[in-house]
Amino acid sequence: MSVLLLPVTPLRRSRSRPALSAVLCSLLLVAAAISPARAAGVRLDTLRVPAGFHVALLTDAVPNARQMALGRGADGKGVLYVGSRSEGKVYAVELQGDKAGAVHTVASGLDMPSGIAWRDGSLYVAAVSRVLRFDAIDGRLMQPPTPVVVTDRLPTESHHGWKFIAFGPDGKLYVPVGAPCNVCEPDPRHGVIQRMNVDGSGLETVARGVRNSVGFDWSPADKTLWFTDNGRDMLGDDLPSDELNHVTRSGENFGFPYCHQGDSPDPEFGARHACSEFTAPAAKLGAHVASLGMRFYTGTQFPPAYRGNIFIAEHGSWNRSRKSGYLVARVSVDAQGRAGKPEPFVEGWLQIDAVGRESVWGRPADVLVMPDGSLLVSDDLAGAIYRVSYAP
Repeated sequence: MSVLLLPVTPLRRSRSRPALSAVLCSLLLVAAAISPARAAGVRLDTLRVPAGFHVALLTDAVPNARQMALGRGADGKGVLYVGSRSEGKVYAVELQGDKAGAVHTVASGLDMPSGIAWRDGSLYVAAVSRVLRFDAIDGRLMQPPTPVVVTDRLPTESHHGWKFIAFGPDGKLYVPVGAPCNVCEPDPRHGVIQRMNVDGSGLETVARGVRNSVGFDWSPADKTLWFTDNGRDMLGDDLPSDELNHVTRSGENFGFPYCHQGDSPDPEFGARHACSEFTAPAAKLGAHVASLGMRFYTGTQFPPAYRGNIFIAEHGSWNRSRKSGYLVARVSVDAQGRAGKPEPFVEGWLQIDAVGRESVWGRPADVLVMPDGSLLVSDDLAGAIYRVSYAP
């Protein structure tokens, strides 16, 4: 684990393919002399933010870092919990002000536990068909408690089965269930955002027609739910756009699989329902950008123009001829609840050289507003957490 507050210059990788033994020998010789952030490929020097903002590396010791949640350590200091998807683990990062301390593995062997939420000293973890609860976890990072099963009755499909979870202003746990396909007519248990009581009872559907939401939050102005939704694949480079959606009444339908981005009927299912039957997105985020975690900015460190804005982690495309996403986007929301056009806030994980060749060294997965008003960004490719702060 490393803590770094200055830009990192990456190691240059040879384009030749030397013998494996030579590579291992070289790595061993330089291991003690280089920063672990360099070894992991973190390249802070390439990240771009608006004037007055700064990006620092909090830690690079969280493999496949996905959703984040903030707890309270036994000593009064913060604990940052981080889920993972491919690792099957949940991590806890001890916080010391704006720096990271030790990183602990508090759960392992789980089924894609990317979604986590903290409430009243307990950590809730979504693992596809189950939601688990780790009680009094903050003071037991080195000897985590045995989890309690909150529910084990969610669908078992792994396709879009990983989850982003959060507690709403109503005190209930919100859990999405994605469609088990690229495009299909899902049964009532799929393609939804649901909520339940803290003990797993009282499951009800809040939104339908949702292909795969991996991020949501509530407006600080009126407590209504907003969420990102990933558009379907295999309709070309530019269709359909990912969506930023706004729930204004319980049970609202956002169109999947019949209508995409509010105005594009699906070529297979679109004849069955008109786009006018569904709620259109509050904003189009771009085709295949893979919009994941999102949060309203509720801090005061950033300038007034940023307060109440939505920040969205765009994981990045895998199915375009030219890549899109790989950045943190900012969407303003006016006093009437209208979303503006998304614009880049942090970018640079996607690099394009002088002849147009693309390379990617990181993929944003979630954002989290900290008590001091800074913004954390998780990166599941580099296994890193970044801290964005403002100091003009």
